[in-house]
Amino acid sequence: MNDLDTFSALLAPEGQSLLAELRDHDPADELAAATRLRREHPAPLVSAALGQARLRQRAVAKFGADARLMYFTPNGVEQSTRATVAAHRAERLAALGVRTLADLCCGIGGDALALARAGIRVLAVDRDPLACAAARANAEALGLAELIEVRCADVTEVDTAGYDAVFVDPARRSKARGGRIFDPEAYSPPLSWAVEAARKAPVAALKIAPGVPHDALPEDAETEWISDGGDVKEAVVWFGAAQGGAGRITPGGRRATLLPAGDSLLGAGLPDPEPGPVGDWLYEPDGAVIRAHLVADVARQIDGRLIDPTIAYLTADRLVETPYATAYAITDVLPFHVKKLKALLREREVGIAVIKKRGSAVEPEELRKKLKLGGGRKSCTIFLTRVAGAPSMLLGHPAADAP
Repeated sequence: MNDLDTFSALLAPEGQSLLAELRDHDPADELAAATRLRREHPAPLVSAALGQARLRQRAVAKFGADARLMYFTPNGVEQSTRATVAAHRAERLAALGVRTLADLCCGIGGDALALARAGIRVLAVDRDPLACAAARANAEALGLAELIEVRCADVTEVDTAGYDAVFVDPARRSKARGGRIFDPEAYSPPLSWAVEAARKAPVAALKIAPGVPHDALPEDAETEWISDGGDVKEAVVWFGAAQGGAGRITPGGRRATLLPAGDSLLGAGLPDPEPGPVGDWLYEPDGAVIRAHLVADVARQIDGRLIDPTIAYLTADRLVETPYATAYAITDVLPFHVKKLKALLREREVGIAVIKKRGSAVEPEELRKKLKLGGGRKSCTIFLTRVAGAPSMLLGHPAADAP
């Protein structure tokens, strides 16, 4: 039985019964469960059901409660968009007036589901028959089949004329290359093909890796870096004529969007801020802000400066609230010295330390071992970084904990 036949068997009544039985399955009991279930069900079907149960549990981090109803492939779990990010993109497309869309390289259909929930009719295309089967099953499982047509085909051969928009999510992992692909032209399909396909559509969005070099980005598109809960998840290259209203696309623009709140910062093309002495407050910009090269825009918001020309930490003399950076009250700015730090923490009865680094060769866990923190209940945030080129350590605590 091949993978597609086994997957089809999971959709049949016997497979559905097995999946229901494994809904709250504990992976630690897998061997015992497999032995028990194989007494009443075919071994290949039991293996497939156990595998699907594992994938669903892994997928909860991306899809929440929906994961318990959905179907996955191993690649599908790894490569699919987190539901919150997909919903943000779908809402932006809907705000741009998109009502029909061709989703190219749809995988297991995570983005297609979000698009359909935003009221967009979707043609979901992938060349992997198993991924297409999962996408169809997911559309059915979540009651969205009427809005999602799944087609198994080579995306480069699909005619997207007549659709309001195109979304392309090229594969960025390769077994042959040993994992993640960092060269955009090694994506499948290549970024250059995706860009040309996007330019033919009234509106288009291309999902790419957040670490993409800025010089690889098309000048006639807006690029949006998206973080969720502080973790940078992806970048999206947006094509479409500049227009007002919600979802506006700004060709040549660089944007950072922070989820779940949805705060979005469009860069103003500012020069890097000047460095200066460390003030009472240190600001750690969100990763999406850093990736989008918008640290200068945040510096303007807080009337801040860099602590070093090469380090993305900002400092200011007063606290200014901004969603785009986390603020810390700074109590000490010292040259890096482990023994002095250890003595200072002991003197202050610090037993809990959050250690952050940027521009330092010291590894936080190695430093933690050397500090040998005692049982004190006080906490401290330690920044290992450079100030005006010199290895330094900054001590403080989050603004939320400030007296």
